[in-house]
Amino acid sequence: MASFKFFFVVTILVMFHPAAISFVSSSLELGDQCSLDEDCNVGLGCYKCGIEVARCVRSNITYPFSVVNNSMPFNKYAFLTTHNSFAIEGKPFHVATQEDTIVQQLNSGVRALMLDTYDYQGDVWLCHSFDEKCFELTKFNRAIDTFTEIFAFLTVNPLEIVTLFLVDYVKSPNGLTKVFTDSGLKKFWFPVKNMPLGGQDWPLVKDMVANNQRLIVFTSAESKQNTEGIAYQLKYVVENQYGDDGVKPGECSNRGESALLTNKNKALVLVNHFKTVPVKILTCEDNFEQLVDMIKTCYLAAGNRWTNYVAVNFYKRSIEGGTFQAVDILNGKLLCRRDDVHAC
Repeated sequence: MASFKFFFVVTILVMFHPAAISFVSSSLELGDQCSLDEDCNVGLGCYKCGIEVARCVRSNITYPFSVVNNSMPFNKYAFLTTHNSFAIEGKPFHVATQEDTIVQQLNSGVRALMLDTYDYQGDVWLCHSFDEKCFELTKFNRAIDTFTEIFAFLTVNPLEIVTLFLVDYVKSPNGLTKVFTDSGLKKFWFPVKNMPLGGQDWPLVKDMVANNQRLIVFTSAESKQNTEGIAYQLKYVVENQYGDDGVKPGECSNRGESALLTNKNKALVLVNHFKTVPVKILTCEDNFEQLVDMIKTCYLAAGNRWTNYVAVNFYKRSIEGGTFQAVDILNGKLLCRRDDVHAC
């Protein structure tokens, strides 16, 4: 009897020991109410949506190369993309569109970054600005610092490919080239000459990896393709309208500068799905069911083509599966015509 009492007391003490409580509370599943990220199972985070209670939602991607391997052409995969990836919370008076650092974004499975580049103080800066100029109150980070982080990620992840979409206001001759060279990113450069035209398939991912050509860079400045060898985005990608005009239910119109979404001479499709004014606490409403509906609408608008890049604000703010589930759906459709990449 004494031994039973001892066992009972020890059991109670263990159950109420902080470490045990932490262990027990870390078993919350997708959709369960939570207080901290640590409350949720691996692969989930605790996020609040509007006035609702915080719940466990997905917090990282399914890597398609691990599910279906990397033997398909690059344009047969879908990639989570962050809009204004550099506009990270923490700078007073700045408009933020993301809460994670670039490193955190990449480690969570983001594989395409949208960056706005400007000349500022004799260097290239990432800014969210106006009038094609960067100012003290609109600058976020030096491009070299962010590019160095991308270099480090590609170095330690030799099977991964990253795409950069540059809204490019750099006027200094070879200004961008210098930053790419100084950061070491030229080591991973995918050359323009290897980019297919006429809607042809891109190289196989496994060949891109074998050749270490794992950084795809697109610029909004058409002249840079000839002067610096940086691919002009609209020559290779079609995309829908961004901002409030691009998130209307049942509509998927092309961006004004883009070729028509039905133009199959461009092998890559980009779907923008973010509001003009980013509101973190409300973004969760955009980032799952509405996002999936938009992807399906844009599939039809693009001549029955699934998107390769899906761009969002506050990419972890969602309801349940969120942006990660949306990308799983896309990869399922692209790779095996199933509704989820896990079914491939």
